[in-house]
Formats: sequence, C-alpha cells, structure tokens
Amino acid sequence: MFRTSLAAAFLILASTAALADEGMWLPNDFPADKVQAAYGFKPDAAWLDHARLSAIRLANGCSASLVSANGLVVTNHHCVRECLTQISRKDDDTAAKGFLAATSADEKRCTETEADRLIDITTVTDRINKATAAKTGAEFAAALKAEKAAITKECAGGDDKLRCDVVTLFRGGRYDLYKFRRFQDVRLVFVPENAIADFGGDPDNFEFPRYDLDVSFVRIYENGKPLDSKDGFFHFSESEPLPGEPVFTVGNPGRTSRLWTVSQFEEARNVGIPRTALYLAEERGLLTAFVRRGAEQRRVGEATLLDIENSVKALRGEWQAMAEPALLEAKRTAEAALRAKVAADPELAKASGSAWDDIDAALKRRRAILDKAFVMDTIGFSSDLLRHAITLVRAPVELAKPDGERLREYTEASFPALRQEVLAEAPISPDLETVTLGYALGKMREILGPDDPSVHKLLGSQSPEQLAAGLVKNTKLGDAATRKKLLEGGQAAITGSTDPMIAFAKLVDAFARPVRKQLEDDYDAVLDDAGGKIARAQFALYGNTTYPDATFSMRISYGAVQGWDENGKSIAPLTRFLGLYTRATGADPFKLPERWIAAQDHLNASTVFNFVTTNDIVGGNSGSPALNRKGEVLGLVFDGNFKSLGGDFGYDPSVNRCVIVSAVAIREALAKVYGAGALLDELGTVTR
Repeated sequence: MFRTSLAAAFLILASTAALADEGMWLPNDFPADKVQAAYGFKPDAAWLDHARLSAIRLANGCSASLVSANGLVVTNHHCVRECLTQISRKDDDTAAKGFLAATSADEKRCTETEADRLIDITTVTDRINKATAAKTGAEFAAALKAEKAAITKECAGGDDKLRCDVVTLFRGGRYDLYKFRRFQDVRLVFVPENAIADFGGDPDNFEFPRYDLDVSFVRIYENGKPLDSKDGFFHFSESEPLPGEPVFTVGNPGRTSRLWTVSQFEEARNVGIPRTALYLAEERGLLTAFVRRGAEQRRVGEATLLDIENSVKALRGEWQAMAEPALLEAKRTAEAALRAKVAADPELAKASGSAWDDIDAALKRRRAILDKAFVMDTIGFSSDLLRHAITLVRAPVELAKPDGERLREYTEASFPALRQEVLAEAPISPDLETVTLGYALGKMREILGPDDPSVHKLLGSQSPEQLAAGLVKNTKLGDAATRKKLLEGGQAAITGSTDPMIAFAKLVDAFARPVRKQLEDDYDAVLDDAGGKIARAQFALYGNTTYPDATFSMRISYGAVQGWDENGKSIAPLTRFLGLYTRATGADPFKLPERWIAAQDHLNASTVFNFVTTNDIVGGNSGSPALNRKGEVLGLVFDGNFKSLGGDFGYDPSVNRCVIVSAVAIREALAKVYGAGALLDELGTVTR
C-alpha cells in the first residue's frame, strides 16, 4: 500500500492535482474550497489572516505560536534544547530538572533564539524574472543574488527589527517576498523534564503510540517588555481531539523534494543520504561514549546527541522510501510524460526543453567537488568556536561589499541573526568542542586523503585530535566579550588577532570559499534557472493548482484525527495518560520523573495525551499549532510516524501520520504535575 500510494503521488503531482489531505499550502494560496468539500468547513480570509499573524517561526528551524496577549509562545521542548544547554550549569541541569518561572523576572533569556512573525506576503516573480532574463551560470547567479538583496533591503528599509526573505517557490517558477517582524529577546517560561518531553527516547522516535509532553513556553519581549500581541494569538482549546475531527497545522516545513527531477532523486538516494547518514551514525557512537563519561558530559552533550539520533533515524526512513522500486518508476513515468508534452510544443520546447539536461550536467560538475564541499561544511559546523571564528573572519570582508554581492548570511536582511549568534553570551563546553572538532578533522583526512593539499595545510604535522585539542584549549573565543571586540574591530582586529582559532578559520575559509562559489555558480544557479523553466512549463500545461515544495516558509495543512492500519493491525489515533504509566519501566528511556510518579493518582487517567492526524508535515513543522475549525490550539505537532519520513518525496494518506501532544494533556500536566497556576491563567484556562 505504501509503495502504490507514494508512486501515485508523483503521477498526480505531475498533473498538479493533490491527494485528499495532501499538501503544504501557501497561506496566500490556500485551497479553502477543497477543505469545504472534504470537511464541510471553509476557512475564510479572516481565519487565514489570524492564523498567519498568530503563528511564529523560530529561526533555529522550528515552528511556534502566540497563545496570549502578552507575547507568550508555545513550541516543542526539543525546539529549545539549545537554550536549555546554554542556561543550565554544572550544579543546575535545566534539561534534567525542568523549569518554571515563578514571575516574569525569573524568565531566562535564550540568547541565540530569534522569533519571526509573518506580517506580509507579496509576489516578486516578475521583478526576479526581469533581472535574470537571458542569463545563465555565474551571470544568472550574480543577477539573482543582487536582485534578491535589493528587494529585501528595500523591504526592511534598514530596520533590524524587520526581516525580509525572498522565498523561491516551485523550483524558481515563482518568488514571494515574506516580511517578518523580528524578535531577538526571547525568554524561557516553562519546560518539563527531558525524561517526559522525550519519553521513550530513540526507541520511540518516529513511532506511535506515544506518550511525550514535548512542550515548552517562551515569551517574546520587545523593548524590554512582554510583546503586546492582542492583535493575534491562538486560544488553547479545552476540548479533547475527536476521531474524524478536522485539524489544521500552521508551521514552517523545512524542505521537501517532491518536485525533484529523476537525476536529482537518484543522486540523493545513491550519494547524498547514505554519505550524511554514515557520517552522523559514526558521530552518534562518539557522542554516546562521550555522554556516558559522567553527569557533566551528559549535561553538555545530550542535546547534540539527541539531534544526531533524530537525524540518523530520519535519514534511514527517507532512504527506505527512496529505495522502493515503484517510487522511482513512478517518478520516471511522470517526468517522461511532462518532457514529451514540452517537446511537442515548439514554444515550450524552446523555453524549457533543455532544463532536464542542464540539471544533469550541473550534477556531474558538482560530483567533482562533492567531497571537498562536504568536508568544508562538516568542519565549519562541527564546533561552535570554529563557527564563530569563521563568522568573524568573513564579516569585515563581506560587510565591505555591496549588499547584492555578499554571501547570503551577511546581507543586510540576514546579518542581524548571524550577529546575534556570534555575540550570544552562551557557555561553550571545551570537552564537547574537542571531541566534535577532532571527529570532523579526522573525517576530512579520511575523505580527502592524507596527501590532499588542504589536509596538509589544515593539519600540518598534527593528528586531528591533537589539532582540535590545541585549538580549543588556547582560543579565547569562548568569551562573548572577546568575540564582540573582534566583530566591532573590523578587518584591523582580525588581521592583528593572534588567536589560534581565528588563524585556523582563515585557512578553512581560504579552501571553503572557492568551493562554495563554484557550487553557487555551477549548481545552485542552474537548479534555480532550470527548475523555474520546468515549473513554468508545468503551469502552462496543467495550470497552477498545487503547492510548492517546502522551503522553511509558512504553510498550512489540513487533515483529520485518524489512525491507520499497519501489517494487519489497526493503530488507534489517541493515547491516554493511563498508557504512559503502563509503559513506564523505571529505567531510561522509559523512566518517569519523580513528580510524575507522585502525581499519578491526581491525574485524569483518561485524558488524551498524544494523537495522530492525516496532516501532511515534515521536519520544521515541530512546534506547529494543530488547530480546530475555531482556530483554537488542539495540540502541538512534535513528530511524524516512521512512514511519514517518506514525506519528503511523496504523501500517502493511508499511512503518513502527524504526531501531536494534546492541549488538554498540557493543561492537565501544568495544573496537576507542575502547579503552574499563573501560566494556566494566562492561557485562559479555568479548570485547575
């Protein structure tokens, strides 16, 4: 059943129709008539505007939503893991103990967290197309980058509190400008213990039935005061989800690849996913050993390990979906049908006929530098200290350029987020840094070979582990004040710096920059150009009645509370508190926090804890509010089932499920486990 439906998804997408409940729909292009036909309810413009304004995007890759008039935001526990690591201390492990601010003065700032509120969407396709007309390759890339930068600069108008993104849709067939209100003062209000937020750990990840209280509350501040959000926030529902009830998710799915060409699909299946999964699987083993060294290693390393475990399992699910022969065959059939129609139309053939061959050629060029690109990426992101150093080294170079010529993260629209990250006063663990950087450098030598010039230049006569240990021990970049001085001192400060991590970052940058430029000019630009040609051909042949691939931009999905059948077994759509205590064993990862054991007799055992729906979601939807038809929060998206991992490439309504923690479970826990009366009052909850 899984094979047939996923295969059918590609054929249907080729004709721009969509399966029931399928779709990550644009808020300014929502199929309200389809929802009415399916569920007898038609979200109107006011409903959609309220959903857009009440939803929040967290720049770290998660979704969230406003749930009070005073800037209170609800999201997943796992969306604030980084913040928990930053505010915890050796003698006060916030992730293990949980946290509840007694008063607003006790709310703790998440120094690297940015929350974005979408206030406007406009289409800028014609402007982009005019700027890039008749251009290819590097010329196309430069024109596209410059025009995007010009548009976002005009949009933000020099106001750091605004964030403007030109979002590429339909592989370049359409461009929309998203205007956000940017908030960089976000403070932690409540999180439960990690043991209940991630109950079941890796064995239960992407599974159902589930029993996770994967929730956190943070608050947005503006000018030192809680945000006045009376103009848009969701109310928490006091009703339990019911089987068959329609549900809407409003979030920011990170990426899908449903519109990929066959060659892109094969490249990811054969090279990209296996390589990344193997790298992360080995790192998982390294980090598992690290956190087992002791309580302090567990405190500083557990969040990183959990993220890696999640990624490994997600990649395994994606690869299994891609390995299904019927899936690739359906993709080939759909692509052949589209190419035949394009070839049969002289105008379309002239405009779009070469697009597939252009992508194939770009993939071939990319393979020649793929090893070096992979290595430079993994090194650059393996260490917070090195990432800060690279940011500092590049900043004076990039900020001196015209906005349209900068690396995208240094444009006027994007740099405030990067600046916040590098200046954040967050503790950095030297032990963890040494382990992760040493691993990345070792993989560099393994992948490129010991005789590669960049390996010689970067490692010198040291082993990867020796180099990492020395860099971490001797750098001063763990101090936020030092980083601020280097950032504000410009090129003179970087040139005069004797910090070993700065010196090493200069070496990395010298190798990474040419590789990145080649990828942007010879690969990314071709995908944008050729992808847009394919999309315009599809629009001409079939019309524009479907949704684009996910791009970590706001999307609304619709579905219903519904279980599924698997291997002859019926999976019920709801779990209840009683099942949590039945599953608990007293040993990790099924060990309950003490306060949950103490509260057992006070909880309503029949309260719905987690539930599943047919909503079409992927990574990035974590923390998305799941709304009922009234626009109330029925729960929070925190996962998908294992079958949903194939959702990057197609949607199967019979088995793809979205996993949600219910609002009634959150309320019950706040009242009877955590005694969070003030938080309940702010949510407008009267039952305690």
